[in-house]
Amino acid sequence: MREFHASLPGYSPTRLTELPGIASELNIGRLFVKDESTRLGLPAFKALGASWAIHRALAGRDTSTPVTLVTATDGNHGRAVARMARLLGQHAHVFVSAGVHPAAADAIAGEGARVTRVDGSYDEAVRRAAAVADETADALLVQDTAWPGYERVPGWIVEGYSTLFREIDEQLAAAGAPRPDLVVVPVGVGSLAQAAVAHYGGSPGQAPALLAVEPVAAACVLSSLSRGERVSVATGRTAMAGLNCGTPSALAWPLLRDGLAAAVAVTDEQSARAGRDLAALGVSSGPCGAASLAGVRAVVQAEDRRAAVGLRPDATVVLLSTEGTAANPHHAAYDEEPSGLPAGAPPPSL
Repeated sequence: MREFHASLPGYSPTRLTELPGIASELNIGRLFVKDESTRLGLPAFKALGASWAIHRALAGRDTSTPVTLVTATDGNHGRAVARMARLLGQHAHVFVSAGVHPAAADAIAGEGARVTRVDGSYDEAVRRAAAVADETADALLVQDTAWPGYERVPGWIVEGYSTLFREIDEQLAAAGAPRPDLVVVPVGVGSLAQAAVAHYGGSPGQAPALLAVEPVAAACVLSSLSRGERVSVATGRTAMAGLNCGTPSALAWPLLRDGLAAAVAVTDEQSARAGRDLAALGVSSGPCGAASLAGVRAVVQAEDRRAAVGLRPDATVVLLSTEGTAANPHHAAYDEEPSGLPAGAPPPSL
């Protein structure tokens, strides 16, 4: 996967930025942010999974007649699929859920994709996309969540994300930093967290603790962990549009159940504060990306939570900032569109 991504136009490893001031605030040894605001010419990490999955899916297929790549999105995945379709001379049809900002939908259309707005949740958009792909000749569903009977393409998407973690390994080594004690991952359906579990679980040495962070308005992984089974939740309004998902991926769920140290839900206000603080330190982080800092801040509020994820005073922590501000127009409305709990309130559970 890494060799494939390196062959794509515009590939270079995204930045891993050390933030000693935040480390001091959290009373830990070192803190790094993986900044995905400039990934393959797009402002989010999603291009890694979409490009690899489309490459695998089209391999050996006759594309002299264009294939229509169909997907549903909360924003970034849809644009990544549309970009790859344009680069490869294929068509794209993207179903956009109701919570996606119009400017994000326009960015997908700007890649040449047909965009269909869905008056419903992300889960409903997925159902619509799957139905249309099934009914359309020369269509290929490229969805970043899995369900029984639809696992192969989502599995390739997860494989594509491995490049991000390989880069982190190399960048930490170059910085003279130890293997992380904690990696913090924003979670929608859980595919990126699935890739984190697979990467660190399959590497030699002590695996880091993994913390999943979700919006209060769409905490499907936290709810599933609390219930001990994969469940769906009703989603609400949140600036963290890319995380506004109501059902964990069926492929991701077993790995998340067994591989996460903890999960936490944060409010838009907590994400907004984190985004402003990261911006002041030179890191462009949209609401979904900033959720990782908001999540670890929520954890340090209580000693039992710190212990659960191994936050010792000498700990090394990596935050995944999965999107830049350019990926999500909601960042401009942080202060105008509050949701969830009051500012500064602790998340409901961990």
